[in-house]
Parts: sequence; structure tokens; C-alpha cells
Amino acid sequence: MEDYELKHNEILRRFGAECTVLLKTDKSFPLDAPCELALYGSGARRTVKGGTGSGEVNSRYFVTAEDGLKAAGFRITTRAWMDSYDAIYTQAKIHFIKGLKRSALKRGTLAILDSMGAVMPEPEYELGLDAEGDAAVYVLSRISGEGSDRKAVPGDILLTDTEVRDILALDRKYKHFLLVLNVGGVIDLSPVMQVRNVLLLSQLGGETGNILADIILGKSTPSGKLTATWSAWGDYQNIGEFGDKYDTRYKEGIYAGYRYFDSVGNKPLFPFGFGLSYTDYTVEAGKTEADMTRIKVCVTVKNTGACCGKEVAQLYVSQPQGRLDKPYQVLAAFGKTEDLKPGEDQDITLSFDLRDLASYDAEHASWILEKGDYVLRLGTSSRDTKAVAVIRITEEVQVKQVKNCLGKPDFTDWRPNIHDTAEVLDVPVITIEASVFETETVVYSLAHEIDPMVERLNDDELCLMNIGAFRQKESKSVIGAASNAVAGAAGETNGLFGDEGIPALIMADGPAGLRLSRRYTRDDKGVHALDGGMPRSMMELMPAPAAFVMKLISRKKKVTGEVLEQNCTAIPIGTALAQSWNTVLAERFGDIVGSEMERFGVHLWLAPALNIHRDIRCGRNFEYYSEDPLLSGRIAAAVTLGVQMHPGCGTTLKHFAANNQETNRYKSNSQVSERAMREIYLRGFEIAVRESQPHALMTSYNLLNGVHTSERRDLIEDILRAEFGYKGIVMTDWIVGAMYAGKKKYPSPNAARTAAAGNDITMPGGKGDLKAMMKGLSEGLVTRRQLQINATRIVRMVRKLTEGENELKRSD
Repeated sequence: MEDYELKHNEILRRFGAECTVLLKTDKSFPLDAPCELALYGSGARRTVKGGTGSGEVNSRYFVTAEDGLKAAGFRITTRAWMDSYDAIYTQAKIHFIKGLKRSALKRGTLAILDSMGAVMPEPEYELGLDAEGDAAVYVLSRISGEGSDRKAVPGDILLTDTEVRDILALDRKYKHFLLVLNVGGVIDLSPVMQVRNVLLLSQLGGETGNILADIILGKSTPSGKLTATWSAWGDYQNIGEFGDKYDTRYKEGIYAGYRYFDSVGNKPLFPFGFGLSYTDYTVEAGKTEADMTRIKVCVTVKNTGACCGKEVAQLYVSQPQGRLDKPYQVLAAFGKTEDLKPGEDQDITLSFDLRDLASYDAEHASWILEKGDYVLRLGTSSRDTKAVAVIRITEEVQVKQVKNCLGKPDFTDWRPNIHDTAEVLDVPVITIEASVFETETVVYSLAHEIDPMVERLNDDELCLMNIGAFRQKESKSVIGAASNAVAGAAGETNGLFGDEGIPALIMADGPAGLRLSRRYTRDDKGVHALDGGMPRSMMELMPAPAAFVMKLISRKKKVTGEVLEQNCTAIPIGTALAQSWNTVLAERFGDIVGSEMERFGVHLWLAPALNIHRDIRCGRNFEYYSEDPLLSGRIAAAVTLGVQMHPGCGTTLKHFAANNQETNRYKSNSQVSERAMREIYLRGFEIAVRESQPHALMTSYNLLNGVHTSERRDLIEDILRAEFGYKGIVMTDWIVGAMYAGKKKYPSPNAARTAAAGNDITMPGGKGDLKAMMKGLSEGLVTRRQLQINATRIVRMVRKLTEGENELKRSD
């Protein structure tokens, strides 16, 4: 490996334990030294580093659990078991893929489109647990990916009978037994809750196996916290819909995740924010202060155990029930300590602005703080808090006046039976007068100055500027190689105006690192990926004739010139990164990505993804951070700051918005109330925009209340730009005509309508988009003025991100 790879993977290994969550412990771990180890489970050898689809990273370096434990000095006694399991898994996978292809054929579709991201349930099997060892580890793996949702069936969200049987048997047999969860999302652990030691390892990228070995030996201490509520499958709310082919109604309103569990009093297996450690802590509140609308709580965290470690202090607020119903509590602030030695303590300050707690009053299109007591609760999870102060607001306050933008669903939001019972609290009370607040009124008429270069463009050139670069044959890219400059990059802006100092911006996919082709050649026609540029998970779904032809072409293809490599670092998946609850670490991982963007010539990273974990079945939750918008927004902002500290590099927040299922994702309509959209599903984006100003943002495939998000001017111009203050460019997700073939309830997206909505670029671009744009311009669907506004934003972003490149060309 090259020096940068070694450096980046060393950072992953040093800090990876912060992304893991210790769910249960009887203090029999860590082990004193390597020993004979009985290693079992689906992930023992087939460890998963991350999910499938756009999140796949083509890194040359990945350490499995088996490899990491062996390298650490453990003597694995279960090689025969793992060999037998491999044979069973391989056969099951062959039958699974054949079944997907047969089903697609019956429906007249292709499995590569119809079954992208499909999850093979873990097979049942009979293998003996007769190996000996001083300790045992069972690594349970699950994988999910873009294009398909998970299912509440054994081998996916539920455990198989085989897994339950073997896990419980090993827990009985061994004094030192650890259940390791190498998963990207929630699984129902209720059948194995008696197991004494459980570690949520998650999927940590290249160093996954080494990080596990370090944790088992106590070289690293788990210090992560859950970013989603883990419970038995039957405990989750079923008020809202999920997975409907055409319309999915978010009837649960604002009660997502812990907001639901805490409000109705359901006790989960492991609550939001939960996580243990090899050591113990006390978290004590000191003085609470108010500076106008900003509240500060001083907290002292002390390590009272025998190991070093880090703890997360979490501050929740219970709001008064008034005209608007409220969840029992919401996360308002959090902070993580440095590495504390035994007996050491640290003072941290948790702060938030009261205005950020405002509720959305759809009747009056305003953000309000209702009169009453706001109870501040300090703790280490949503179910382990105690009241530390009360903020008393003397009368209702209107924080911000906006306008309703997003349309109405065909239902009224559910609300729980919550009664505002007066608690008897012996805590300080701070009174805040309404006069402290000023009402902000949003102005929606944005001024636009057209760039002189854009003024000179004719209609055809303007239309080209508003769509992604494409060759004469329309791009078929969904996720994959659609760039002529960087092998395996996802796409480019139009580079036809390079002579005028407006070169193409190169975009690369992957929320868990850059997804580029590892091996490629370059000639006067551009770059040529030697791996086809398609994710491995998609290649196996290709029809046999097509796969044969591709292999034949690749064998006969004459490779000219030097074979070059692009080796990118696979960082932890989004959920694991957020489990650190550490914005400093998130920024550091963003820095890793930014440095590799500089190295390989990528301008825009199509990440971070921060859709809410609304339902544990969402197949793409592993890419997303949390069920909580504050945590999601803060982590996304930190990653963005890390990337954008590198000149010429930017992030692309996605998927804007209400993209919470993969089922029929191109044609699905998310029906959501204005309040739920603003308080839950848009809030994280707002935080990320205000704290980091990402250079780009991507709209989602789905419709929102009957209109494609890419075509909602109210979402893009009114909310994103006018209310949030966003300054960057907006692009569509990768829209390809084949996606919208067949039966559908709603119209397909149209490039002209997209441009008219203020969506600057239709990606990845194709002849069909150009025709639609020109037709829309001639028929008045989009104005020349709007195309100029969009093009101006693109031109200015290109200049910003390529300034150094242009200076270098001028000096040459």
C-alpha cells in the first residue's frame, strides 16, 4: 500500500472503536492475551465492511474478523466449521441469484434493475460446535443495499433458528463468549437477550477485523452510542405505512424512533443513545445558564472504573403540551469527552438555542415556542436521564414566520395520548421573557445576477449546461462509471465550455469513501476502467448472456498504455460513523475522503446521506446516520467541513427529501404533513446547511405529496435557498429513462420541469434530457431566465472548485 493508504487506515484503526457499541457486558472482556479461540458465525470469515450499491468502495485493503484475530495472535480452532459454512453459503447464494433472475424474467424485467440490493436471508444449517478454545466469538453478519428494502424474516431482521440455537449454546459453554454484530441496521435480538456479552461492531470499512481484535484484547475501548432504537420487531410503530408501491403515508407524523417509544412508554431492548463501556462513568450537571435565547449546561463526566474510555453526555428537553402535541422529549445537545483515564474527569458544556426547539404550527405557517416549562434532562441515553433544570417561557413566542410549501397528505397526523402532568422537580428554574425573542420573517423573493459568460450562451448551450455531461449514446448509468475523466466516477457537469474557463466538475459516489474503479488505463480518448465500473453486487445480477458478452469483450479488449490504480479507503458506514457521537472524529473521516478526492481529481463527493431512520426495514439505513435529525445534521456538517477543508473539494448532501424506502423508489410518493417534514425530515438538512454550507445537494427519486422532489420549486427555492440560506448547486439523483418504464401512477420526472424548479443539473444527462429541456423551453415549461439562473450557479461553483486547476493551466 502507498503511504496515504497506510496513514488513512491507521486512523481508522486508532479511532474505529468509537463507532462500536457495547450492548451487554459481564466484565469477562477484554481478554488478557491472545488464546485459542473458537470463531463461529456468518461473519467470521465473510465479514461485511459496508453495504451494497452506491456505498460500495473498491478498496484493495479489507481485514475480516478471521484475519484480524489471527494477526493479533489468536489461534483459531474452527477452520473446518468455516470451510463447511462457506460451502453452504455459496450454494444458497447461487440458488438465490437464480431465483431473482427467474422472477425478473416472469415480470418481463431485468434482475439488475428489479432486484438491485436484494438481500439473501441467512440460510439454516446443521454444523456442530465441537471445536475447543479458551474463549468463543460468534460474528453475526447482515448486509443490505441500495435498491431493496429489508424484511422482517429469519435471516434478515429476525434471527434464524440456527443462529439462536448456536449463540445460546456457545453462551452456555464458554465463560468467555462474545456475540459480535457485524450489521448495518437493527436486528431483533429478543431471542438471545440472555447472552452476557454483545458488541455492535457494525461495518467499519477496511480495518473492521483489526478493530474487533483490538477491542477483544482491550487495546481499544468501545465508546459508541446507538443512533437508532433497537427493539423486538413487534414493538415498532405500525401507524405509518412502509413499502407501498405507489403511496407511503407517514401517518405517525413527528413520532419517529425514540420520539414514539418514549411518548407511548414502550420499553425497547436498547434505547436511543445507549452504549456501555469497559469502564464506568458518572455524569453530573453543574450550573445551567441562559444568555438571551442560548442555554448552557455545565457537565462533569468522571471515569470511575478501571479502564480508559470516552463517554457521551446527552441533553434532552421535554416541552410543554399546548395547542401542538409534543414528543415526551427531544435531543437538544450532546458532547463527547476526551479519552479519560481511571479517576480522571472532564468538564464539558452542552448548549443549544431555544429557537431550535420551536414546533411548526401549520395553521399559521410559523415556528413557535409555546408558553410553559421546558424540562432539561441530562443522561447517557434517552431512557437514562434526570431533570437538571427548567426553562420557563412566560408566553407563546413566534420564532419565525414562513409559508406552507409542501402540500397536504390525505390524512391527519396521529398523536399519542400525552397529558402534560406537572412534575415536582427540585431543580433550578430559569424564566425567559417573550421579549427576548425576535420574530424572523423569511423573504422569498431572491435576487439573481446572471454571469456575463452565461449571458452569451444560446438556447442550445443553456440547455446543455443544465444537464450532466453525456456521450452520443445516452448514459445508462444508475450507479457506476459515467465519467470520461476519472475512471469509475459517477458523472460530470458539462465540460463543453472548458475553453472559457468552465471545465467539468467530476463527481464520485459512495457515503463510505470514494467509489472509483481500482484499475484503469488512459489514452487520448479518456480513461478506461478495467473492472467495468459496476459494483460487484450488481454484476452478479446481470443476465447470463450479457455477463458472458462483457467477459468476452474484456478479454479481447486491447489494453494500451500503463495500467494505473486508484485505491480508496473504505471508512465506516454512515450509521457507524454517527454511533461515535463525535463531530471531531466525523470531520477527521471527512478529511480522509477530501485528501483522496484531491489525489484522484474528484470535485464533488455524492455524500453524506442523511435521511432519517424512519423504519428499520429501509435497505439504505446503513448509509444514513440516525433516527434523530439533530445528530444527523451535526454529523453531516462535520463530515462536510472535513472534506471541504481541501481546496477544490465539496460534498453533496442527499437525498432531499423523505427518501425513506427503496421499494419502487423511482415512482413512490411519500405523503407527509408539513409539520413532520419540517421538524423531522428536513431538519437535519437545515442543520448541515447552516453549519457547513455544502457545495452541492441532491434531490431524491421519490415524489413528495404527489410531485417529484426534483420538480418542487417550493422545496428547492423557498425552503432550501430562502429559509435555510443554501448557497450551493442542486442536482437530481441519477435519472435514467429505463427506471420509469412500465406501470406507474404518477408522471415521470422531466428535465424541463426540474430546471424550472431551480434544480440546476439533471444527472447523469442524456439525449432524452436534452430533448425534453429544449422542448420545455420552446413551450414555456421553463424560461430562458431560469436556465440562466441555474447556469450561473453552476459556473460560479465550477470556478470556485477549479480555481487552482485553472491557475496551474495559465502558468503552464
